Amino acid sequence: MTTLRKQYVVDRPVYSEDSFDESHEKIYRKHKTILDHVKKYLTCDAKRAKNAVLSRLPVIGWMRMYRVREWLLGDVVSGISTGMVAIMQGLAFSLLASLPPSYGLYTAFFPVLTYFFLGTSRHISVGSFPVLSLMVGAVVTRLVPENGSPANITDFEGLTQDQQRVLVASSVTFLMGIFQLAMGILQVGFIVVYLSDTLVSGFTTAAAVHILVSQLKFVLGLPVPGISGPLSIIYTLEKIFVQITSTNICDLVMSVVIMVVVYIVKELNDKYKAKLPVPIPIEVIVTIIACGVSYGFDFENRYNVDIVGKMVSGYESPIPPSVAIFQESAAEAFPIAIVGFAVAFSVAKVYSIKHDYNIDGNQELVAFGVSNMFGASFRSFAASTALSRTAVQESSGGKTQIAGLISAMMAMIVTVALGFLLEPLPRSVLGALVIINLKGMLMQFREIPYLWRRDKPECVVWVGTCLAAILLGLDFGLAVGLGVELFTVVFRTQFPCCSVLANIPGTDLYRNRKDYLQISEPKGVKIFRIPSPIFFANIEFFRDKLVEAVGFNPMRVLRKRNKALRKIKKLLERRDHGITENGLQDLFRPNDDHQVNLKELDLPFQINWNAELPFNISVPRVDIHSLILDFSAVSFLDISALKGLRTALKEFIRVNVEVYIVSCDAYILEKLHGCMFFDDEILTSMFFPTLHDAMLHVLENHQNSGAGWVCTCDIS
Repeated sequence: MTTLRKQYVVDRPVYSEDSFDESHEKIYRKHKTILDHVKKYLTCDAKRAKNAVLSRLPVIGWMRMYRVREWLLGDVVSGISTGMVAIMQGLAFSLLASLPPSYGLYTAFFPVLTYFFLGTSRHISVGSFPVLSLMVGAVVTRLVPENGSPANITDFEGLTQDQQRVLVASSVTFLMGIFQLAMGILQVGFIVVYLSDTLVSGFTTAAAVHILVSQLKFVLGLPVPGISGPLSIIYTLEKIFVQITSTNICDLVMSVVIMVVVYIVKELNDKYKAKLPVPIPIEVIVTIIACGVSYGFDFENRYNVDIVGKMVSGYESPIPPSVAIFQESAAEAFPIAIVGFAVAFSVAKVYSIKHDYNIDGNQELVAFGVSNMFGASFRSFAASTALSRTAVQESSGGKTQIAGLISAMMAMIVTVALGFLLEPLPRSVLGALVIINLKGMLMQFREIPYLWRRDKPECVVWVGTCLAAILLGLDFGLAVGLGVELFTVVFRTQFPCCSVLANIPGTDLYRNRKDYLQISEPKGVKIFRIPSPIFFANIEFFRDKLVEAVGFNPMRVLRKRNKALRKIKKLLERRDHGITENGLQDLFRPNDDHQVNLKELDLPFQINWNAELPFNISVPRVDIHSLILDFSAVSFLDISALKGLRTALKEFIRVNVEVYIVSCDAYILEKLHGCMFFDDEILTSMFFPTLHDAMLHVLENHQNSGAGWVCTCDIS
């Protein structure tokens, strides 16, 4: 198909920045001071108070527009479907947190209650998330190992091992909530932008590997103690393979059968999701069947199968968090808070775009902070969201968080009245359900070839984050991933892909001269573009690339010329009647041009240094008369770079190269004026609003420039 091309003609003067300001009056705006911002922040009126209430309690906003007839049935159906999945995932993910399964039901209930009022997303399903459960479990096993004495914490006195572990998990969750709430109050929801999709993908893939390895002991029925810290995954695999001959065949067969069945049904759910009113709740079905079979055949006694065991009936009284555990786990709680928010915000953003409503990152931090603090007070562990559970809530007709509230009520019913029915459930079944739900995260390994072909630095971030998180643990791995990601950002800005531009004939467009066949590059003009900010770390790189682009080093040229001038001065001082025979007198003609270096030598003449010089005087050639720097992609310039830029410009000016800077941002121009950048050599007339303006100015100034003269002087 032929691309439609329209013609446009613009007739205007050639502008420099100076002439543009003369022709167009500029509005000088007064920038607000910090005090002005503080006064505005502290000012309160009725409208602002109303907006503050609505922003802190988003439930008021969407409840006022709730369509009972259209949405209520969908929310009820969605809540029931999501509740069944949340119950199964709560039981399964509690094993990742090294806690009794019943506490997973707490996480499916308490955090949902507060998020209902404070959250801005209408579709995410709040509750346990495998990555967070595993990160909490690492702290639990470190402070309360299965074999050996627990950490020396006074709050552990008089508690059983399970109670100690619950205290650790709830305290870490409470501290996680404090971090999230503090970040929300301080309006730092933007922190999630530092976790790129690539980093999160690599991190969650590594977490999936950790989860897979942690569940092998349940699937195989082996007594493997929990291990945390760097290389824990290798030590865990070592202990598993040492005992591999002691595998419980009943656990293994049951797990394999369940994983195959669940996998097949999930694939059918995906394939026929347009035709199914709700996805088939296969996890619930296999759990009920496994409970019945285990109870009927007495798997615990006949086959030595490890079962869920005694479920806590009802809810226990609230407990205060342990300050001593805060001190022991602060380093782990902060990354847990960041990861939990990043995952939840990413999922919420997907569905907010799909259903056309806004979410507030800072309010989401507040919502999850309060939810985790409230839940931790009632013995639940870290809550975020899970993509699979949220997909069920949205695809089954959920419109608002009423669906989440109904799913929480279902978890409450199981906890209060039906929990005893889950006591015969083999733990290997929960392990199998956890592993089969890792499919989506494990399939992210397929991103490596794609990233390698499209963006190698991004691939390095993915692989570096994944390997570090697998080998060093999730907390250290996240820190390493952030370091690698920041390194790639520094690498891109410190070593940008600079280019030399040329004109597309018949247009005012300029492109990289290496990319096009038909391109025009005026003789004696060089256009250099740097596509990044210029700051202290890349100013030397910028100067080196500039020297490479023009083909000469102005400092070296200047030294050679000064040396040549001293030789010429000596020849002039020795001149006599025979000087005409040597031809030296014919080289000079009067000239009034100002030259700094010649003035220093008291020689009032200018030399064409590219001509053939006599008396074995050799000076590097300078084949350009004008250098244009394209600053259209330069977003900022710091003080160190400003000094380096000034030095570079003066070096070129002193070797008779005119320098122009084009498309410079108004903020940078203002900064140049404020930092006393301009002087007798660097003038404001060097700046042009567009590249084409500068090129037309250069061509007009040099259209009659001749060649062949050697030097001009005044020797009277």
